[in-house]
Amino acid sequence: MKSNNIFFPPIIVSLAAWLGLLVACTATTHDTPIVTVSIEPQKYILEQITGNRVEIRTLIANGANPETFDPSVNHIINLTKSIGFLRMGNIGFEAAILDKVHSENPDLPIFNTSLGVMPVTGTHSHGGITHDVIDPHTWTSVKNVKIISKNMLIAMTEIDPSNADYYRSNYDRFAARLDSLDNELTIRLAPHKGEAFMVWHPSLSYFARDYGLEQITAGNADNKEVAMGTLKETIDHASEHKARIFFYQKDLDSRQAEALSSQLGLTKVNINPLSYEWEKEMTAIADAIAATDTIAE
Repeated sequence: MKSNNIFFPPIIVSLAAWLGLLVACTATTHDTPIVTVSIEPQKYILEQITGNRVEIRTLIANGANPETFDPSVNHIINLTKSIGFLRMGNIGFEAAILDKVHSENPDLPIFNTSLGVMPVTGTHSHGGITHDVIDPHTWTSVKNVKIISKNMLIAMTEIDPSNADYYRSNYDRFAARLDSLDNELTIRLAPHKGEAFMVWHPSLSYFARDYGLEQITAGNADNKEVAMGTLKETIDHASEHKARIFFYQKDLDSRQAEALSSQLGLTKVNINPLSYEWEKEMTAIADAIAATDTIAE
């Protein structure tokens, strides 16, 4: 008597199991709506509002440079699968991809989360020329992030109204935390009002404005070498204004940043304005400034 049992080689069984797992994972992922943001700090901020109700994806991976980021076709395709795109607002690549996004998915809701932020201009230069354009680093300010998070709340209640009450409740708690953090930083940095710090890339303009500090920029938006004449002017300005801290971005700043900080005897502090840990970054920057002795008049 012949057996009706069919033998499946182990490799076929394994493949079938793998395909089943892939289908299951895909189904699970699709069950959760996707919202896309531009950078990691936005992801942190938005998560305070949405919790686990949506999957938040960022266009730029941690460590990438927004100034030179060039989205691929896959970036655009993945973005168009979202229920909404919450752009930071003034990062260069965002404007560059809007036409492509509209072409792929004309119905995709797009929101400018920096809407209502009082802009800082004239901080960025390219090729030695300073441009009167809006500084894109709006998220490096606790006050700004309260505006940004409110814009996010408005966006989420529009694209996912079924969770509107949940989002509002989370926003209220987060807004209270932001007020508390801003108050704490204001008190801690009050003795340092009017003091200067140095950066290579001008990423802390809004932070400086919030607490009455002066940001002295040594580099440029391209993170390239700076002409010696320009560098000397910066050194003279930093010395005159008694700058004592040099905030630098380890993976992005020019080699000149190291030489400059050493020449001026500045305390070097590594920062990452693009970190997901937005709250920790803001606190660490304030800690570094507050740790210096106040300058006598």
